[in-house]
Formats: sequence, structure tokens, C-alpha cells
Amino acid sequence: MSAYRERVAQDPALKAPADQARPATPARVLLPSILPALVVGVVASLLFLGVSALAEQFQHVLWRNLPDALGVGRYSVLWMLVMLTATGLAVGLVVWKVPGHAGPDPATTGLDARVLPPVVLPGLLLATALMLAGGPSLGPENPIIAVNVGLAFWLGSRFVPRMPGAMWPALAEAATIGALFGTPVAAALVISEALAGRRLKGPLWDNVFPPLAAAAAGALTTTLVAHPTFDLHLPVLGRPGWGDLLSALVIASLAALLGMCAVRAFPYVRGAFQRLGHPMLVIPAGGLVLGLLAALGGHLTLFKGLAEVGELARDPDGWSAGEFAVMTVVKLAALLVAASSGFRGGRIFPAVFVGTAFGLCAHALVSGVHPAVGVCAGVLGMLLAVTRQGWISLFTAAVLASSAAMLALLCIASLPAWLLVTGRPQMQLREDGTPVR
Repeated sequence: MSAYRERVAQDPALKAPADQARPATPARVLLPSILPALVVGVVASLLFLGVSALAEQFQHVLWRNLPDALGVGRYSVLWMLVMLTATGLAVGLVVWKVPGHAGPDPATTGLDARVLPPVVLPGLLLATALMLAGGPSLGPENPIIAVNVGLAFWLGSRFVPRMPGAMWPALAEAATIGALFGTPVAAALVISEALAGRRLKGPLWDNVFPPLAAAAAGALTTTLVAHPTFDLHLPVLGRPGWGDLLSALVIASLAALLGMCAVRAFPYVRGAFQRLGHPMLVIPAGGLVLGLLAALGGHLTLFKGLAEVGELARDPDGWSAGEFAVMTVVKLAALLVAASSGFRGGRIFPAVFVGTAFGLCAHALVSGVHPAVGVCAGVLGMLLAVTRQGWISLFTAAVLASSAAMLALLCIASLPAWLLVTGRPQMQLREDGTPVR
């Protein structure tokens, strides 16, 4: 230790002068942000829950009540083709005629939403609810974050003008992520990742404090109202062995490579749909293709995939390796088509289904692969490729099994998977159609 201190004293580059230390933010500066953060958190969660509940009720009408009244099989090939094409027509009509056109092209958006004008938000909410009810393979996260960001900025700037304008989008994003996952941990990880490399004013925790308060309020509201859980109740992994480590490394890497195939195809598939020109052609065409894919993969490959993941996890040995492989490929193709053809939605939840099916396929092929290891590693690799969000990918994969031993395996498995995806094109395009890197 004395040798180290002597080296520090002699090497100026290793010193940390007091004048270079970032001063902490006084508590009196942070305190006024708590109430706005809590309000944003509660409102963001209630909006997410309201849209989800409305879409779920409409889904029951479309996929249960209506086919039963008509005497048609709920998930017959005919009904899936009709419903997904009709969903494309409905969403296309919203994009075409509703003021604001349901926001920007979803192929150009991610979790870090831009501030949209208030006139855009109703159409975006309507398009999202129709999508969730109709069956395309997208989740609610991207549009719900965009709506909450727009509302928070518009209302916050209007009624609390003393708050910095840039604070409202940060609060809304954190609150919505907390609400989506039912815990502020996911939001804290995303915030810290977003702040990496920025020149911060004060310590990291001072910068995270207001968004974390919003995320906590959003998560708690969701937990109290809806009682969500991501734990799939997979067979418990005991003490991991070398075989489990090898399985996690291989499955996560292969899942990342499979996800990158969809990422590479993304601009080409989107370009093919865009050649149709009008949203009343582009989005219904996407719905028709989604109907054909559903006919191939079955009803489990419909919708955002969270409930369907639970159905797979309840019986990991209930399908053959071939069936799991078909569901993996079909769901990934459905995610690619839905994201390319103009449906408003996010990619995290369907990617979780793809990773789960991929991991269970590995378990079915090699009995030595523990189902929990296969699922968590598959989800990790797929999310890394599709979202390029390291912390979200690791967190989502870890909570599926709720195991401390699994977390250690996933941390190691994330390293080669990240090397396969980092620096390469993302599943998000610029306005000119070129991939974001």
C-alpha cells in the first residue's frame, strides 16, 4: 500500500485534486423535484395500465366473443388472417386520417423518445391500443414512453415552468420503464447507461435522484394496481456447474447471432413495405403477412408475447425441439414484419418470447441444458441484439428465473454476446433509412 501511495504522489495523472471533484448537489435543490417526479410516475403508470386494460378488453371481444358468435374457431387460420389484416386496415386508417398520423415512423424510434406535439398523442395511443388488441408481435413500451414524454413535457412546462424542460422527458421515461417492469431497478439501470459518457453536474446519484423517484412511483403504482410478475416459475437452478456455464455462453451467443439476422434484414424489409407508398397499403400488407406467419407458427406467436411466454414456461417439455424452433423463427419474423410495416409498438416483449422459445429449443435438443439456463440465456442474447440495451437485457433475463446463481451466469454469458452485437447496425433506422449504429 505504501508503494502505491508513493506512486500516486509521483504520478500527476493518478492524482484526484480536490478542485476536480464534482460538488454534490445541495438537498434544497433536489427536494423541489420530488413532488413533480412522484406525480409523473403515478400518471405514467396509470396511462400505461389504462391502455393495457382497454386493449385487453378489446382483445377478448375480437378473439373470443366475436369468433364464438360467428361460429368460427378463435385461432383458426381464417380468423387469424382476417383479424391481422383488419388490424392493419384499422391502424393504417389511424395513421392516414387522424391528426398527427400516430407519430413518426416506428422504425426510426427507440426507448429514448423525442418530445411529440400534443396533437400527435391521441392518434398514437389509439394505434397502439388497436395493435395490442389485434395481435401483431409488438409490445407497448415505445409508444407509451413517447406519449408519457409528450404529456409530461407539455403539462410540466405549462404548470411548473421553473423546472428545466429537459427534466420532464427524463422523468417520464424513467417512470414508464418503472411501470412497465414493476420495479424502479430497470429504470435506474437504463438511466445510468444513458448518463454514461456525459459530463455530469455533481455525483451520479444526484443526477439519478429525480428520475429514480419517478420510476419508484410508477413501479409502485403498477404493483399496487396490477400485481405484475416476470418470474416464470421455471425449474429451480441449484448450484450451477461447468455445464451450465457452457450452456449459458453458447445459447446467449447463438441467440444474439439469430437476433442479428433480423437486425440485418430490418432496413431491407422496411424498404420493401415502404415501396407500397400509402399507409393504407403498407400496414394492411404487414397485417396480411403477420396472419400468414401466425398460420405457420400457431396462436402462441401472436400478440406482444408476455402471456404466451408464461404458457411456454409452465410446460418446458410440452413441445418438441422442432416446434420450439418453428415458434422461434416465426415470432422473430413477425417481430421484424410488424416493426417494419408501420405498426406502433416496441420490441422488448416479443423478443423475450423469441429468446424463451430459443432457450427451450436448446433444452429440448440437449437434455443437459437446464430449462432456466436456456430461457434466461436465450432472452439475454436476443435482447442484446434487438435492443442494444445492456442493462435492460441483463435485468430482464435475470428476473425471469429470480436466482442469484443465474445472475452470475448471465453476467459472464453477456460478454461474448455483447462482442457479437456491439458496433453493428441496430434495429432502428435514421430518417434516410440507414441503420443506427
